[in-house]
Amino acid sequence: MAQAKVLPQYIAGLSAAFGAFCMGASMGWSAPVEKMLTEEEAYGFPISSDQFGWLSSLLTLGATVVCIPAGFIIDWIGRRPTMLALIPPYMVGWILMIFAQNVMMLYFGRFILGVCGGAFCVTASMYTTEISTIATRGTMGSFFQLNIVLGLLYGYIVGGFLPLLYINTLCAILPLIFAAVHFFMPESPVYLVMKGRPEDATKSLLWLRGKDCDVSYELREILEETTKNVDEPKVSTFTALRRPITLKGIGIAVMLQILQQWTGVNAITFYSTSIFEDVGAGLSGRICTILIAITQLIMTLVATLIIDKVGRRVLLLVSSFFIVITTCLMGVYFQMMGQDPQSVASIGWLPITSIIVFMMAGSVGLGPVPWLIMAELFTEDVKSVAGSIAGTVNWFSAFLVTKLFPLMKDNIGPAATFWVYSGIAFVGFVWTLICVPETKGKTLLEIQQLLAGGKKYNSMEHTTFTTLSGRTESKDQQFTTHSAEVINCR
Repeated sequence: MAQAKVLPQYIAGLSAAFGAFCMGASMGWSAPVEKMLTEEEAYGFPISSDQFGWLSSLLTLGATVVCIPAGFIIDWIGRRPTMLALIPPYMVGWILMIFAQNVMMLYFGRFILGVCGGAFCVTASMYTTEISTIATRGTMGSFFQLNIVLGLLYGYIVGGFLPLLYINTLCAILPLIFAAVHFFMPESPVYLVMKGRPEDATKSLLWLRGKDCDVSYELREILEETTKNVDEPKVSTFTALRRPITLKGIGIAVMLQILQQWTGVNAITFYSTSIFEDVGAGLSGRICTILIAITQLIMTLVATLIIDKVGRRVLLLVSSFFIVITTCLMGVYFQMMGQDPQSVASIGWLPITSIIVFMMAGSVGLGPVPWLIMAELFTEDVKSVAGSIAGTVNWFSAFLVTKLFPLMKDNIGPAATFWVYSGIAFVGFVWTLICVPETKGKTLLEIQQLLAGGKKYNSMEHTTFTTLSGRTESKDQQFTTHSAEVINCR
């Protein structure tokens, strides 16, 4: 049996995930420009440390408010049109950043960039998992995190070596590159089937799998999932969200997003330059920040390659374990430095090594896996909204962590701050061990059975239902091979 082509899936998935690259560049903008704005007054007007804190955190606040509305919009107009519609407001955000005459313009610019980036987070994650085969789902689900890290590295590099105007301009062109590429990609076949457009779904699948593939079996599976409750009374989205299996899935997805943020990743991302300068590293803060981003990139690539082989749960456990160790060591270092600065003179390598290992651990587990699992756990009738709820929790947590980190560092000290992150990571390790199911290589039906505790889920075997064309057929009669010359690809 021939395999579906992988390259078209990767092209479409990477083009969608380039929206995450745009968001990553916006996130990476903060760390290298902090001194430019607060000390050098690069915009020509003063910006206090507190105002800069709001500039950093408004990005994540913008992402917070858009996730749930985005979940409804992508079911209304589609995944691809939603992403393309984000380009004009994205450009408005960067224009405000380029031509800012006061802090308020910067606030609005950063908030708009966060809104667009947050919408991309929900839409791109869903799109990449919906266009992939089961064999490539883990790899493609990691594209989002991979592009976030690539965008961070891009922001760190241009921010570390160029004037502010060039930094803003080079970040502003990224949404235009996305639009030029993604314009030619197909819509999600799952969305097309949901909207009663099986012919368009077939064309989309043929583009993604190869024109010589028989996509009838896959189309049949998609239709089975989207019509499995066709004989049941229509229920509202809010009623569907209250199903026990859905609530369990939301609990898992939300908890993973909380763990991703409350282990401190965005605190270190946004304030990495100042952290390295606080510990008196031999290299400049900007260089250390770039080295961290390169480390993240390498490890995210590793995660992308192994996630469909090792599994999601194992990567989460390994990630949480090393985050516990590294944040604990960071706390020990800052505690020693606070008591006697001379006592840490010979171990300046410890915080740098700890942060690098922290980023490595986060990049293989708690970075990519929550976004992937978020798109795997839910049935099609609730996937958009349930995923949006998890995304909202993620970005609101990122906002709180980003805003609270400098306050915690000043009030309870950096040592206690990192020990808080260590404790949360330990809770995450234990919770993952007990509660998180392994979704590697499983169909949606099998994942639903896992969430149901192994009980049989309505698979609609040997049932009859009305097809989109209006004929009543058995499941086994549907979607026979559309051409004798076509190869069946699964």
